[in-house]
Amino acid sequence: MEGSTGLSEGGGVSLEPLPGYTELLSASYRTLLGALKECADCGLEPSARALREHAHLAPSEVALFFVCAVLWTELRRTLTAHVFEPFAWWCRLQPKDVAKMPESAWKLVFYTMSWSYSTYLLFFSSYTFFQNPPSVFHDWKSGMSVPTDIAIAYLIQGSFYGHSIYATVYMDAWRKDSKVMVLHHIITLALITFSYAFRYHNIGVLVLFLHDINDIQLEFTKLNVYFKTRGGSYYLFNDILSNMGSVSFSITWFWFRLYWFPLKVLYASCISSQQSVPNIPFYFFFNALLFALLLMNIYWFLFIVLFVVKVLTGQMKEVNDVREYEEDDFQKLLKARRDDNGHQDSGEGKHIQNGFRKEKHL
Repeated sequence: MEGSTGLSEGGGVSLEPLPGYTELLSASYRTLLGALKECADCGLEPSARALREHAHLAPSEVALFFVCAVLWTELRRTLTAHVFEPFAWWCRLQPKDVAKMPESAWKLVFYTMSWSYSTYLLFFSSYTFFQNPPSVFHDWKSGMSVPTDIAIAYLIQGSFYGHSIYATVYMDAWRKDSKVMVLHHIITLALITFSYAFRYHNIGVLVLFLHDINDIQLEFTKLNVYFKTRGGSYYLFNDILSNMGSVSFSITWFWFRLYWFPLKVLYASCISSQQSVPNIPFYFFFNALLFALLLMNIYWFLFIVLFVVKVLTGQMKEVNDVREYEEDDFQKLLKARRDDNGHQDSGEGKHIQNGFRKEKHL
């Protein structure tokens, strides 16, 4: 694949190959060392001064974030109680799948909406951040105004990840990677908040676009796994869709998160940022968060590799989420409480999550 790095003589976009992994590592190492020698905000006091000078976040924006996070939570509870769960029972899903289906349906709806919007920003508007990643730092100024369309994307995503931290602990089914998922949400929320405050919003849109597509495919695949057995019958169509979804998910995870993300986003944040804005504020902080995000992408890719190995070796005969525990309590469905939106049981340290009694892990 190729990325845009400049303009041709005719005024069009001139495409040059993306940097390779080796070039990314070597150039990042040299740039990081050079930036460290000339770091203007390294240390506690300089960092505090840079934070006061360059971070711009109005109290009204913070308040709006919390309001929207609460609204996401209440919207999910309402849709679960009045749409997703009744639909799952109407389709006669297996009881254990009725418990998990609302979570996947909710995430599929949100990520389809959010990814569609970021796709619109990157490919159907005047922004060229995907084709020309270094342009995310062109004309950067401290305290510059954030375009309304990008500000909307930030409000939607930031408030949703605020909701997701709560939801992962108290609403979602607990999985082997749930602690990593909580960490992921915290890092993502930190990236969204600080990139908005420091006006690094252009690169933020690119990060969101490269990550949301995989969540769409994951939840689509899981829903078809749930729907392939309903009413005591097997449905081949949903089984085919789940297999197609898992293959697509595996390919795009590598392509978007382990290829485009480091070679477009990390190259721009580590190298192009210093070329456009020498001594850009909080350079090391943001790059540390982005590299942490890359490490988590690699961690989850290991689950994908594990899944592929199990399929190829015959250990797994059908698509399943290898992150989920095989616990007895997944088989213990409580009486449906459709008229009760509460999520806590009277038992100490236990929670009701989509109809199951779950131990509180955090």
